[in-house]
Amino acid sequence: MASKVLKQVSRVITAKRQREGGGFIVRRPLPAGSLEYADPFLMLDHMGPANYGPGEAVGAPDHPHRGFETVTYMLSGEFEHHDSHGNHGLLKPGWVQWMTAGSGVIHSEMPSDELLKKGGRFEGFQIWVNLPAKDKMIRPRYQDVPPEDIPWFHSEDKKTDIKVIAGEVEGITATIDTHTPIYFLDLRTSGRYELNIPEGMSAIAYNYHPADIAIGQEKTKISESQMAVLETNGQPVAFEALEDAEEGSEGKKEARVLILAGTPIREEVARYGPFVMNTDEQLYQAFADMETGRFGTIPGSTERMRKTREANELRQKAGKE
Repeated sequence: MASKVLKQVSRVITAKRQREGGGFIVRRPLPAGSLEYADPFLMLDHMGPANYGPGEAVGAPDHPHRGFETVTYMLSGEFEHHDSHGNHGLLKPGWVQWMTAGSGVIHSEMPSDELLKKGGRFEGFQIWVNLPAKDKMIRPRYQDVPPEDIPWFHSEDKKTDIKVIAGEVEGITATIDTHTPIYFLDLRTSGRYELNIPEGMSAIAYNYHPADIAIGQEKTKISESQMAVLETNGQPVAFEALEDAEEGSEGKKEARVLILAGTPIREEVARYGPFVMNTDEQLYQAFADMETGRFGTIPGSTERMRKTREANELRQKAGKE
């Protein structure tokens, strides 16, 4: 008797294109309806890819956060961040910033002066991760990690490479510290690889590359800008490249997916805009604290708004998004 094929992809979601921050385009597969299937993840934005001309690049000028974490992962281009606690950093290709907003910050994410001046390709991700109630008002924390400090796993057949941003893959452990158990992986394969995800974790996989990939024991095809909601059923999840390489090359095209998995927090979520708390009363307090200046300010706000406005006007004149 043939063994029963486990259904490990319970849902496929196609990302929606929308404008965010100061006017940049994102593809957003999460949230889509109830967030129970993705707990503790609140949002996944695929920023770009965009090819900016000189003066056209935009970011997200001063905005508040409280009660959760923002994770930024750059593929190309440069993002410069400032906050109301005096922190400053420049995120270049391959960098990760894991920002714990906690009790509250004003945050600014802008293209670098170099990218704004010369233009260029821009692509990356921002993920919002919920914090448990006991940690929502902790002191803000920043982990800015360059690519050389982020480990990779390489399969024996040399067809699969996995960037281990958070979590662990076959003994390769991430350097980033998380408040709850989380896996954040950038998997690239031109073959087939079976990934072990701890049982009980919520798990999603987003295809951010043009090549299709088959996911799960049932080989569900996931195309670019689609996200698979995973049910591991206690078994390894298979990821297999589907498309043949171009003429003259051997094997398959490389498929690329972002994999997020985490232990569900299973607490009430009260969410509005940049605040993620547990009750409506806590949301009201967050807005009151922001309006009374308790989050602080960042010098140069007017200049950042000016740059954003001028960049949007320049793109509109050129007929670009």
